[in-house]
Amino acid sequence: MECHLLQMNSQGSPERDLAWVRSQLASLARTPDPRLVILPEACLHMAAGPWNRFAEPDEGPNQQALAQMAREFDLYLLAGTLPITAGDGRAYASSCLYGPDGTRLGRYDKIHMFDAKVGDGKSYHESAHTCPGDGVRVVDTPFGRLGWAVCYDLRFPELFTALVELGAEIIALPSAFTYNTGQAHWEVLVRARAIESQCYLLAANQCGVHRDGRRTWGHSLVVDPWGRVIADGGEEPGRISVKLDPELITQARDAIPVQQHRRHAGGGDNDENEIL
Repeated sequence: MECHLLQMNSQGSPERDLAWVRSQLASLARTPDPRLVILPEACLHMAAGPWNRFAEPDEGPNQQALAQMAREFDLYLLAGTLPITAGDGRAYASSCLYGPDGTRLGRYDKIHMFDAKVGDGKSYHESAHTCPGDGVRVVDTPFGRLGWAVCYDLRFPELFTALVELGAEIIALPSAFTYNTGQAHWEVLVRARAIESQCYLLAANQCGVHRDGRRTWGHSLVVDPWGRVIADGGEEPGRISVKLDPELITQARDAIPVQQHRRHAGGGDNDENEIL
């Protein structure tokens, strides 16, 4: 099971960024085995201005271009996030998975909006122009049950629990973590979600300085179900490639059967449940 994460320094020019993605896909060796490629968040529109300004309808031109690449290069392509028109004037941050025939196999709209101040001189108010999604997604692939989340979603472990309850074995995480938050939190959060979910975590990140001066962390990661980092993309644009071993998922879940042991805490009349 062959997986490739593309670490990008997107500059908000879809033509430029599509050309870079194409060059990376063209350099992959063709094999009889299925291949999965994951792009980072905002793969074609990073730091180009308000997200909704670049929104296109569902199945719009940039989506079609990426679907065509999946078909041309005979691979599964998880297309980071793209702005797709929402009904309230904002745009969804939509992550689409395309199969080797170019068919869209699933779409996930980022749920959690990054409204934060993180000490880098910028204030982020993603909800002003991005509409949150309202559902989790898991699809069957030759690699196993694939679920996915996006960037800030990483801080909400209940989302990953929901993915596992739907049968996820591999979780993709297109991201654009800021340099400050990445340096402090990125690896520990990705590893924690892998350990908790007992899934492979495939976290493709943006890197470097972007058009508006924003700096992202890079260090795209592949973490196995035991929490081991098996690939790190460093701080420059490029590609990390790994082979996934599904047996490691089985081993982790057999060793510590977390899902069988899970108990959902709730209220009740017992005094021990009271908040004092």
